[in-house]
Amino acid sequence: MNKKVNTILFILGATVFNIMITVLSFFLLLILYAKFLMKILPQGAQAWSFPLIFIASLVISFFVYKVVLGFLIKKVDVEKYFDPIINSRYRQKRGE
Repeated sequence: MNKKVNTILFILGATVFNIMITVLSFFLLLILYAKFLMKILPQGAQAWSFPLIFIASLVISFFVYKVVLGFLIKKVDVEKYFDPIINSRYRQKRGE
């Protein structure tokens, strides 16, 4: 496989991973809410719980994605296996 195929596969895999983390964290937060907070909160506050759980799951997924991606970048030589998505005009003019 060449660098472009590796880059496309990495982007697809990272997207699927991010979606899976989002869904898992959403269901985990929903279960925790149903088990602990649903009985305590008043009826008016329960209406805001679903959007807040959704936003919290997105935030959690971005943090997990950032940590995993940072770990992967430390382990793998990115320039060796992946093609840059956006080429810099400065680098092209210098001939690098």
